[in-house]
Amino acid sequence: MPTATRFLVATTAVGAVIAGLTTAAHALPADTERTTTHPSHPTKPLAGLRVLLTNDDSMRAAEASHSDGLGLYEMRKALCAAGADVVVMAPWQVQSGKGTAVSNGGALTLAHRVRMPAGYEGDCAGTPSGSPVYGVCLSGDACGAGTASATPADTVKFALRTGLAAKVGWSGRPDLVVTGINSGPNVSAQVNDSGTVGAAVAAIEDGVPAVAFSSSADRTLTYFPRVNYRANAEFGTRLLAGMRERSLFTAEFAVKVDYPDVSAGRPAKVPRWTGIGHGKVVRHDYAARPGSDKTFDITFGICANRPGDPCTETVRPADSTALLGGHIAVAPVTADRTYGAPADARKELRALKHYVERAAPRP
Repeated sequence: MPTATRFLVATTAVGAVIAGLTTAAHALPADTERTTTHPSHPTKPLAGLRVLLTNDDSMRAAEASHSDGLGLYEMRKALCAAGADVVVMAPWQVQSGKGTAVSNGGALTLAHRVRMPAGYEGDCAGTPSGSPVYGVCLSGDACGAGTASATPADTVKFALRTGLAAKVGWSGRPDLVVTGINSGPNVSAQVNDSGTVGAAVAAIEDGVPAVAFSSSADRTLTYFPRVNYRANAEFGTRLLAGMRERSLFTAEFAVKVDYPDVSAGRPAKVPRWTGIGHGKVVRHDYAARPGSDKTFDITFGICANRPGDPCTETVRPADSTALLGGHIAVAPVTADRTYGAPADARKELRALKHYVERAAPRP
């Protein structure tokens, strides 16, 4: 990134864009001593844990489909209830499919959300940081309706290197970066496109442990039920508590957790330790626009899972296969793209695999 790149941090007014984003000043409490010991209170297993929370769906949570950040608020609620100190810095606009993309110029501006979405007011009251929620836009001015957004990776890099210290006074890095909960699974070849996973990779590249959470849609594949997010958040906080208790947080690799659809009343099955598949669940297609030989509309196609089809999964065990079978799919994700590179964290991988298979919470 060019050295001339600058980051402009400002709390902005948005008024009609999203109710509750205001210029009200946010009190910045003095940094408190970090707690590294495990809490003795069983209902607060994440007490003392400082968490940066982001996603690729934005922090708006305004769409009826629940596709623009509702999962982030369910995860925030669950993390704070478990005792974590959570700060949200998330993309201003939906950034799904941005992968690990970053912005190489311009400025970043913060919009502070004061009023939370209905049903999530007061979720993090009393945390040391005040648990603010910020949307991050790519602009030198106030974030507005049409303002370009920071990417998911932008939000993590900015937060870790400048934003958390500037806005909440944290010294040093957070203990953990949590990304999601994403609207829709991030499995198989789609993982390469995922901004949710891309944000987690940005965290481990900066030496901070990261876990990425995604939830399935309902049977229509267009609606993302609150119950799916809530079940994922509840399971996720217990998973994180167990990882913390066993000292399994590591920046050697990120952890990806995909939760099945439970909206029809069938509970999720036990977690499965998987690999990232090579098949596809959906794929990008391109259709010529009628009347034009220069314009092609971007569309999505559902892949046919049949022998010989290039979309069909061939990896065993794959995250997509576990998820389609109703299991929670857990997979490690490394930032090293070198083909055939040996895992440097074999001990950590074995320990996490054992935890997921033998001791992880059950839904």
